[in-house]
Amino acid sequence: MASGLHGLPARVRLVEVGPRDGLQNEPQYVPANVKVELVNRLSRAGFANIESASFVSPRWVPQMADGAAVMRDIERRPATVYSALTPNMQGFEAALQAGAGEVVIFGAASEAFSQRNINCSIEESIQRFLPVSKAAKASGLRLRASVSCAMGCPIQGDVPVRAVSDVVARFADLGCDEIDIADTIGVGTPRHVQAVMEAATKAFRLEGIAGHFHDTYGQALANILASLEAGIGIFHSSVAGLGGCPYAKGATGNVASEDVLYMLHGLGIETGIDLDRVVDAGAYISEAIGRENASRVGRALLTRRGDSLDTVGCR
Repeated sequence: MASGLHGLPARVRLVEVGPRDGLQNEPQYVPANVKVELVNRLSRAGFANIESASFVSPRWVPQMADGAAVMRDIERRPATVYSALTPNMQGFEAALQAGAGEVVIFGAASEAFSQRNINCSIEESIQRFLPVSKAAKASGLRLRASVSCAMGCPIQGDVPVRAVSDVVARFADLGCDEIDIADTIGVGTPRHVQAVMEAATKAFRLEGIAGHFHDTYGQALANILASLEAGIGIFHSSVAGLGGCPYAKGATGNVASEDVLYMLHGLGIETGIDLDRVVDAGAYISEAIGRENASRVGRALLTRRGDSLDTVGCR
């Protein structure tokens, strides 16, 4: 991987997860046309990969019941991969029919969280994903896996680094193209994150490992920088900081795309994404769902746009 400032990657790929991971826990239903407009705005901003839908049982995630409609109505851009979460073969078939370019499976590094989240052990979850992985490969679709609770678990507490690398190795054996290391509850700190990332890259190729950070304790940007120093070049982010975890009390949303972009661009790292357009998308979805914009950069830039030039006395 090419290196830039102080050995950091010269270019980073951001996976925008707001339309799926960000919106799935909103208590009020977000209309399909709003989700479609959000995806379109994000693709126009330059994101090369957008989590756009989830094909899970509407009984468990009613917010994502309109996945087929969203995938049908979005404006497809050739350079953008539109991903869908698919926990089983039924979900995979729906995603395939809807034209997903990548399917996403998920497992936990914590046995307790696996039982709480998907009602089975880690080993059972991997076995459930075996037919999905085979079908994805047979259909020519990208296959991505997410390892949740990689930095800590809301139920069992600490998660051993070895437990993370073991799950990464299991997903690697399934033939995944990319594996996400997720700090689901946002408890990670830079040194711990680097240790986890280094272990993950011993179980899977460096260029296929991604970082997925929540900002519950305000550590997400620091953890991304620590991951960059470890050679990681793919990260997840959510416009306007949308998201949260229903099984982790107090867990806030994913790190805001606007905040990550501001830091990366300040480091001289290329992303191919227009920050101003992402700020607009964040303002759009925050207003559409009646939620405060959680991006500090987004709020600051929106405020600056509206500020007059006669303000004095600030220090």
